[in-house]
Amino acid sequence: MPADMNDYFKKKQPNSGGGDNKTPPNLKRVSNNNGGGKQVSQWIFIALAIIVALVFLKPFTIINSGEVGIKVRTGKFAETPLKAGLHFYIPILERIIPVNTRIRLITYSDTHRRTIGDNYSTSLSKGGFEGGLKRNPAIQVLDQRGLTVSIDIAVQYSLRAESAPKTIEKWGSSWEEKIINSKVREVVRDVVGKYPAEKLPEMRNEIASAIQTKVSEKINALEGKPVVLSSVELRNIVLPPKIKAKIEQVQAAKQDVTIAEQQKEKAKQQAQKNAEIAKGEAERNRIVAQGQADKIRIEAQEQAKANKLISDSLTPELIQLEQIKTQAKFNEALKVNKDAQIFLTPGGAVPNIWVDAKGKEQKVISANPSVSE
Repeated sequence: MPADMNDYFKKKQPNSGGGDNKTPPNLKRVSNNNGGGKQVSQWIFIALAIIVALVFLKPFTIINSGEVGIKVRTGKFAETPLKAGLHFYIPILERIIPVNTRIRLITYSDTHRRTIGDNYSTSLSKGGFEGGLKRNPAIQVLDQRGLTVSIDIAVQYSLRAESAPKTIEKWGSSWEEKIINSKVREVVRDVVGKYPAEKLPEMRNEIASAIQTKVSEKINALEGKPVVLSSVELRNIVLPPKIKAKIEQVQAAKQDVTIAEQQKEKAKQQAQKNAEIAKGEAERNRIVAQGQADKIRIEAQEQAKANKLISDSLTPELIQLEQIKTQAKFNEALKVNKDAQIFLTPGGAVPNIWVDAKGKEQKVISANPSVSE
């Protein structure tokens, strides 16, 4: 043990002689060193306390992208939403509520589907503020005649980020039920109820457009426009079985009529085609006949012109010459048949005739083919 420490303990022992109790210099130096150690220990304790407080009290939260934070101080909502990032608050006095502002889809259908969430811990209440897809039963509507019709519809929407604190403060954690669900059901019943059930399928586009327009008008008319409506899609119209069977019968009858009309139109087109073919054939025959007639007429005209030219060219001298030629032919014939009798008509008004005297029956042969016995 060091000498100064030995001296210290010796000095600590009671003095019988009532000696001087003053602290020696070495002991003063040790006391000063212990005071500095206490200060370091205090700082360490404070740091550990802060770490423990951060771990257990957790006076901060992280806002993810697609969310905004609502700071609540002693029960009062702050007007300005907190953007994505790290934010601190005072425990007990304050808290921060993350609110989902992503696009959501709510369906009204009797088709069984699993509800999908975003897997984020964004609880505003016990039920929480889930995103993704939510499923509700199909909307039951009475048509114009009181028949029940099921409407399958899907709505895409999102919470408006800048007005999220006021929306949650006014409508609460069930704002989707109060704003989207109530307005959609109200509009669907109002629009579909104006039509008879059998007319709904053929009026589908008109009904879908009317639902989209009226839902948008009702939601945008709310103070502060708390919701951004992306789309309202009419997916399916489920009719009563009797109405559905009747519509199918009508459709089948219409299809039969359509087929008959198509066949009729086809027959009509075929008849028109045949008529056009016959008309073309008749026109062709007419053109051919006209061509033949024109040919005969032209030939006759040309023959008449030729006859006229021949007639104009005949002179007594030419006729006499022809008679001489004919007489020469008769003379040649007499050389072969000497018993033949020949008659000559002067002037050529009557044809020349010869008779074969050797035959039992006499034959009259004339240059004119129209004269025979």
